[in-house]
Amino acid sequence: MLSLPNLLTLSRILAVPLLVALLWEPGWLGYVIAFLLYSIAGITDYLDGYLARAQGTVSKLGIFLDPIADKIMIAAVLVMLIKTGKIYDWAIVAAIIIIVREIAISGLREFLAELRVSVPVSRLAKWKTAFQIIALGTLILAGALDRWPQVWIFGLGCLWAAALLTLVTGWDYLRVGLRHMDQP
Repeated sequence: MLSLPNLLTLSRILAVPLLVALLWEPGWLGYVIAFLLYSIAGITDYLDGYLARAQGTVSKLGIFLDPIADKIMIAAVLVMLIKTGKIYDWAIVAAIIIIVREIAISGLREFLAELRVSVPVSRLAKWKTAFQIIALGTLILAGALDRWPQVWIFGLGCLWAAALLTLVTGWDYLRVGLRHMDQP
């Protein structure tokens, strides 16, 4: 239960309150530290799954916690970037698309799990996650690099790409779920 992959996943969950605190009233240093912490957390997202498979320590706890850790971190950082004004105006729509999809798909996965229907993560969903991680990391970093608006523009571009992939992958999962909702 307390394997290295599970500990890495738990560290992502535990990093969220610290990320929120760093982004609450960030100055230049707050953004830099938040970016470093977020980057480390993003790396653990890849590393925990890789290690679990490589070491043969894939666990039910890890399978359960990994997507939750991702969703908690993504949602918390999106909310804080809206609060700090790094995401505003129409870009808030992209953030809401991402948050709503994550909640809806979590509910759908829970529903399907009760029916013993597994919905594997698609390659496109992995790209979606990668774009989310890059977008949010870039937008955090943009807070420390106000003199380079290109960083913020790149982050917003990645955020919209993530939102588009979020819609596509959300629809893919929903189609699978709808097939099982009519069954008794």
